[in-house]
Amino acid sequence: MGGGVNLFHYHLVTSRVREVEARYIGKLAFDLVARHGRIGEDLTSYEPGVSWDELDTLGFKLRLTELERGAVNVVVQPGQWPMPRVDHLGLALDEDEFDEALERAERADLRVQEHGGRRTFVSTNAGYRLELHPPRDWIDDLLGQGDELRLSELHLKADDPEAKAAALAQILGTERIGNDVEVGETLVRFVAGGPQGRPELHGELFV
Repeated sequence: MGGGVNLFHYHLVTSRVREVEARYIGKLAFDLVARHGRIGEDLTSYEPGVSWDELDTLGFKLRLTELERGAVNVVVQPGQWPMPRVDHLGLALDEDEFDEALERAERADLRVQEHGGRRTFVSTNAGYRLELHPPRDWIDDLLGQGDELRLSELHLKADDPEAKAAALAQILGTERIGNDVEVGETLVRFVAGGPQGRPELHGELFV
């Protein structure tokens, strides 16, 4: 696959959004980009500086929180699980890698969805999705912050680590060593003892 692929984003689902958000901001020094949601029927977003108490008073219902530091973007969405689970991984690829990944997904009869021409999702059939991006200016800008922080390792807890790892390696056309998959400069490791469906966030290593 080469060095053209970058794992720059992951999307978490949890019933403890505020605690998870606080961990990234307080412990890991991520910046809050915005909280997106609605008040009544109106979609709205709030940038940093508006407290949860103020949002509660406004009747704000969160759809997702976006956090960022260096070359890493994390989204946290309300859901049913106390321990965060990964809905999808966001990957930046060069043009050839992007086309080849979609071809592999189609040959494997995996579901491919395009959202407004900006995002392409591929179902792995292993409980999580991949969000694939060809070169884009905003991703280049984000990845350009890699000297400040990048994701070195992402550990995910799963019921069938080998199947989860094989699904990722298959779509990306990269090598799998046991339950480990090298995604550019990031090691994605699936560990045993997790739930069925979406894998559980088990650990992160930033450098």
